[in-house]
Amino acid sequence: MGRTVTASDTRAQTPGDAPTGEAPTGEAPTSDRRARVEIAAALAAGIVFGAGLVISGMSDPPKVLAFLDVAGDWDPSLAFVMVGAISIAFVGFRLARKRSTSLSGAPMSLPSRRDITPSLVIGSAIFGIGWGLVGLCPGPAFAALGQGHADAILFIVAMLGGAGLVDLVRWRRDGDPDGATGT
Repeated sequence: MGRTVTASDTRAQTPGDAPTGEAPTGEAPTSDRRARVEIAAALAAGIVFGAGLVISGMSDPPKVLAFLDVAGDWDPSLAFVMVGAISIAFVGFRLARKRSTSLSGAPMSLPSRRDITPSLVIGSAIFGIGWGLVGLCPGPAFAALGQGHADAILFIVAMLGGAGLVDLVRWRRDGDPDGATGT
């Protein structure tokens, strides 16, 4: 059973050529193939990120709370994890700024806003309070859930509820549930 030829199949067919969706060598991949590559890359990045969270201890709430307890029994080991992560991100963003497209060929889209808004301050405070209360933030919460920590379920439900509440407030305030206006 052959696949349907679409408008994205722009190369000329020669007799006996079967439309496979694969571009010949030297041509750009089709949008279907690019999407598969992007999904595979995202999956690989997520697996590496999750493994890093587990190996480093970032998904272990008692370890995170000990790191945040600078006035008590402080465990500075996660500071090394953070410095390493910030260093890698710093280099990555510097390299990304020099490119007009991503490695997959998609247009490069980096944050351009640098102003400090009330929404940023309030959101940061809520994030910090939540992190300090339970020792989890979004990424490590999902890693902890994967490790079988049942308390991560409550955190994830509360996080999703909070995100939904923000959307509802934005929608009621200015009809912009996705925050596209940047307010």
